[in-house]
Amino acid sequence: MAALGTWLSSVRRLQCSAAARAGSQWRLKQGLPANPSGYGPLTELPDWSFADGRPAPPMKGQLRRKAEREKLAVSETGCTADTGNGCWTTGMDAQAAGEIAGRRKEAGKCS
Repeated sequence: MAALGTWLSSVRRLQCSAAARAGSQWRLKQGLPANPSGYGPLTELPDWSFADGRPAPPMKGQLRRKAEREKLAVSETGCTADTGNGCWTTGMDAQAAGEIAGRRKEAGKCS
C-alpha cells in the first residue's frame, strides 16, 4: 500500500488548460470560433431522430443557445432602432436649428 501511495505521488499531473486553448488563435484568424464546439453542425443539429422520421426534441444546450441568440437579436434590433431614431431626431433638431438661424439672418437683413 505504501508503494502505491509513493507511486501515485510521483506521477506527473497533466495540465489540460493549455490543450483546451491550443489552436484558438489560428481558428480566430480563420474566422472560426475560438472554441471548436462553439457553433456548427455538430453542435446545432440533433444527434438522433425517431425511426419514423420525426425530429428529436431539442436538448438543453440547444435551447440555451437559441435563447441567447434571440436575446442578442432583440438587443441588437432595439439598439439599432434607438440609434436610428436618435439620429433622425438629431438630424431634425439640426435642420430646425439651421432654419431658425437662416430666418434670423434674413430678419437681420430686412431691418
